[in-house]
Amino acid sequence: MDLVSEIEKLRFEINRHNELYYDESAPEISDAEFDALLKHLQELETARPELVTSDSPTQRVGGKAIGFEPFTHRVTLMSLDNSYDINDLRRFDERCRKLADGRKLDYVAELKIDGLSVALHYENGLLAAGATRGDGRTGDDVLNNVRTIRSIPLKLKSEIRNPKSEIRNVEVRGEVYLSRSSFKRLNDELAESGAKIFANPRNAASGTLRLLDSTIVASRRLNMFPYDLLAGASKMFPSHWQMFEWLEKAGFTVNRNRALCESIEEVVEFCNSMESKRDDLDYEIDGVVVKVNSTALQGEFGATNKSPRWAIAYKYPARQATTKLNSIHVQVGRTGALTPVANLEPVLLAGTVVARASLHNEDEIKRLDVRLGDYVLIEKSGEIIPQVLQVVTTRRTGAEIPYEFPLNCPVCSTPVVRPAGEAVTRCPNYDCPARVKERILYFASRKAMNIEGLGKAVVEQFYETGLVRNVADIYSLTHDQIANLERKAEKSAANLIVQIEQSKTRELRRLIYGLDINNVGERYARILANHFRSLDNLKDATVSELDDIHEIGLTVALSVYNWFASERNQSVIERLKASGVKTELEEIPNGVTNANLAGKIFVLTGKLETLSREEAARLIEERGGRVSSSVSKKTDFVLAGEDAGSKLDKANLLGVRVIDE
Repeated sequence: MDLVSEIEKLRFEINRHNELYYDESAPEISDAEFDALLKHLQELETARPELVTSDSPTQRVGGKAIGFEPFTHRVTLMSLDNSYDINDLRRFDERCRKLADGRKLDYVAELKIDGLSVALHYENGLLAAGATRGDGRTGDDVLNNVRTIRSIPLKLKSEIRNPKSEIRNVEVRGEVYLSRSSFKRLNDELAESGAKIFANPRNAASGTLRLLDSTIVASRRLNMFPYDLLAGASKMFPSHWQMFEWLEKAGFTVNRNRALCESIEEVVEFCNSMESKRDDLDYEIDGVVVKVNSTALQGEFGATNKSPRWAIAYKYPARQATTKLNSIHVQVGRTGALTPVANLEPVLLAGTVVARASLHNEDEIKRLDVRLGDYVLIEKSGEIIPQVLQVVTTRRTGAEIPYEFPLNCPVCSTPVVRPAGEAVTRCPNYDCPARVKERILYFASRKAMNIEGLGKAVVEQFYETGLVRNVADIYSLTHDQIANLERKAEKSAANLIVQIEQSKTRELRRLIYGLDINNVGERYARILANHFRSLDNLKDATVSELDDIHEIGLTVALSVYNWFASERNQSVIERLKASGVKTELEEIPNGVTNANLAGKIFVLTGKLETLSREEAARLIEERGGRVSSSVSKKTDFVLAGEDAGSKLDKANLLGVRVIDE
């Protein structure tokens, strides 16, 4: 056999064994035998590197990267509305049937895998891009890492990649997860080496996919179940159910625990059935996702700002456990809020070892009558920190000690305050070390300046050494200062310097959000950035000017005005500008002005020719317009594309002006 033929045969065999392992759960060879085949292929390809192709199984091994580049999703990855009650599903069904207006309506029920979403892009049948969900609009480019996941095909199968077919470039969305067996093996290995173990499979999968060394990612055996398929911005089939057949033929491992349901009662039956079987699965699930099957109806139903109207996530009831409360630790947040946290005897809860639970505030401690040494019932719901539900008073011995809430900040000893009518007790000291460190972490967070590597431990070191005492100090750091910190290697220092430098170019809205102005979250930060277009303009705005902006009420206006009136904050702004941080919004291209759009309310419906709805909405908002999800008498324009539905009908009924792209 010649070398080329031997390489091709090896690739075929390795891919076949992958399918047997992941798709059929019927492996014919051991892991060691599989690794031997892969090693032999690597040796042959090393001898003839010109024969290496991007879809070869050897390309799953990976290598090291310096950092992740941002990846802008072509179509926003939206989150789902959550439901914790079966009756919510029935109400969802009522809403859908009302929107369907008598047309046939059925549902697809799928397991809600407890992992993290990724978007995979195939060009001419080859895997060309892979990204995390991120904030839904922008994620991390993790192509090298997703290549290591053996249940993700590097090349779509030939019958799908028919040259005569127009469907050659597609986006596959899925949930990356770590199986329970792989999670146990990984934690055993970490514990044996003295490293910190992961709390649960989801954290392990998320942390693994964001590793810069894809050889480690490959060794951890991540997996993926696909759940959506797009060609451009459109669905590929008339029904969601048909998509799964295509994905299977393309080479994906499709979760077979799904159901096509003709009624919501069949959906309820599936949800109840899978809840009783969840512990038998080799992967974690936290509920069921219910989707309208007709993709035409999906497009017509549309979405709110955050979630599609044609889908809902039914979350299984939170799991509870009883354990002993050993002590109470009070944390101080960036706003000065004092939050009591119960330190517990570790207990297994919903697949996670829990050692802490929230007690919320002083009033909650009094309401529960929590005492040190009590046995308490705790509950874990979703990704929220477990909370104490009640005290098991029948287990009291009399040795329990009542808890006194601190009168002084546990970090800086400043007397705490509790404003009238509020449940939260606060440390009023703006310079409290805990508050300062939390503000720096907030500024560096993903939703703000996204400075990867500037985590809790690093910020702690920077603060204790006096290098960083406010957010402007971040941009004065040098490579040597970072490298000289304990446990900081040269490479880590270099990576952090790169991240800090890259953060200077972040959008104005992210900078405003990261400044931690009271009452200003993501939405208000975007509105302020689009309206004022520079930090200087925002700084000079009066309360009246701020209050006049739609959606910016007097409370937010006062918060913004008072923040910029502070000499301390003005100094921080000047230092940020001097460091090269971008404080202006980029000019609108092609000289387009805001005059025709400012203050106007737009509703988008149907498929646009050259833009996604998300892109069109961004362009409108950048020019001072507003985008609403529903048509009313206050709507100025309905932007209607192809296959516009009920929104167009309502616009015509109300006499709202309809325009095209």
